[in-house]
Amino acid sequence: MLRFGTVGGVAFVVDTGLFNLLRFGPGDLLADKPLTAKVLSVAVATIVAWLGNRYWTFSDRKTQTQLREFIGFVVVNIGGMGIALGCLWFSHYVLDLRSPLADNISANGVGLVLGMVFRYLAYRTFVFTAKPAGATKTAGA
Repeated sequence: MLRFGTVGGVAFVVDTGLFNLLRFGPGDLLADKPLTAKVLSVAVATIVAWLGNRYWTFSDRKTQTQLREFIGFVVVNIGGMGIALGCLWFSHYVLDLRSPLADNISANGVGLVLGMVFRYLAYRTFVFTAKPAGATKTAGA
């Protein structure tokens, strides 16, 4: 869990930093497009997270089929991104909370926590499915 949290922390910094840079940084590149900014920031953070999780967090569970694993990882992250986007959409467009603080709380606070739980369970169940190194079958299994 510590490794997962560390990789997640790095990906969080990438995601949140890029989201805020695109939304509120110089030139306000995507000032009026919070959902687009979130999709782009999550896409970059997904690559960072996959590398960290494959080669560190779940290094003893990685499969030999790297492409299948990456595709599964991306699909899981699309689900996690959907959770964050849903929180951001609801806050921004339904509740009309449009400040930088409100966008960050909904997308990078509430959405992050819910998405993190979903991702962890999905990674272990569907993506990094090899048995941990050194694991042996028990007699009754």
